[in-house]
Amino acid sequence: MARPPKTRTRTASRVAAVQALFQSEQAGDNAETVIDQFVKHRLGELPALNGQQAGGFEDGRVPDAEVPLFARVVRNAVLQQAAIDTMVSEALPAEWPLNRIDPVLRALLRAGAAELKMADGPPIKVVISEYLDVARGFFTGPEPGIANAVLDRLARLLRPANF
Repeated sequence: MARPPKTRTRTASRVAAVQALFQSEQAGDNAETVIDQFVKHRLGELPALNGQQAGGFEDGRVPDAEVPLFARVVRNAVLQQAAIDTMVSEALPAEWPLNRIDPVLRALLRAGAAELKMADGPPIKVVISEYLDVARGFFTGPEPGIANAVLDRLARLLRPANF
């Protein structure tokens, strides 16, 4: 009997954080409102209907997300947004100003920067690798490369002892 594929709950948490930060920016909602909406309506699995599981990624849900990590990333990104945006702006190429980049990429960079700013956060390589995976799920163009470069620059700035 084959084992089911391993669930990447922390990656799912990061996907949800990017989606929540996007929603927060688009709707003008504060962090707690968006976190509450996601916990109530988008995280976790829906009950099976007619013997079929419903409510996966294709339905806008993130069934395997770890709520504590998701909420921490969203809170930190929103509470520290001014400082994060300044750092991200300085790390972006001149032809990619923060206010003109894709809003999903902006949310992804804010989430990644928020995790890199966590003194007790995961190792740098884990953060960058995870957000690159998330970026590849959203983009097929140059955006994952930009995310990699920006997060690497931020990691060197925020955690210089790791280099």
